[in-house]
Amino acid sequence: MLSASSKKLLPPYVSYRTFLNFLEGMQQAVPARIDRSYWGERLSGSTGMQLVSALRFLDLIDISGFPTLKLRQLVGSSGVARVALLKQVAQESYGFFFDSQLDPSAVTYAQLEECFRANYQLANDVARKCIKFFIGLSNDGGMKLSPFITKKARTARPQLGAKRQSRLSDKNRTEIPKQAIPIPNGITLDKLLIDKFPGFDPSWSDDIKVKWFAAFDELLKRTGGEGQP
Repeated sequence: MLSASSKKLLPPYVSYRTFLNFLEGMQQAVPARIDRSYWGERLSGSTGMQLVSALRFLDLIDISGFPTLKLRQLVGSSGVARVALLKQVAQESYGFFFDSQLDPSAVTYAQLEECFRANYQLANDVARKCIKFFIGLSNDGGMKLSPFITKKARTARPQLGAKRQSRLSDKNRTEIPKQAIPIPNGITLDKLLIDKFPGFDPSWSDDIKVKWFAAFDELLKRTGGEGQP
């Protein structure tokens, strides 16, 4: 059962794929504590905090970040045993839904969303992410969910009107120069591209730093790794 402190947490809204990848990353060994020194090199600050919150909600770590027996069992399991454990995690963590009068095999997306909102104060985008994680966990736990949920979840992201989308597309369309840009003598195109790359700023947030390094690594791959930003 969840502790009183865990019940105050929002349902997981981190990417379910991030959650699975994190479990796989502990196959070699489960750390004594799940803290920033462990996940900081793997995840950005915001994603890491969302993941820690998810682990607490699912009763996989305690309030201090120490792994529970349930997490150790889950990491060390596979096949049918893992499916059974994921089912247990889902049923215990989402008792507000599974213990309700709603039939998981027939409930509509709107009913599921109302159930989440009745128990937690969720913004629209967060509610969508919470439900998407719930669906992923339930499916991997071998639980049959209503097709009205799974189908709607794939198209739940708000869409812009066709006319507005067209206007934004026209507004943001990048025009390709009709005249060639001259390259100074003695400077290769690779060097020119690297020189134009924005410099690294230590004051950036962790999320921006991760994106900058990823973009710069990709640029080095394309240019043969020559030069500095």
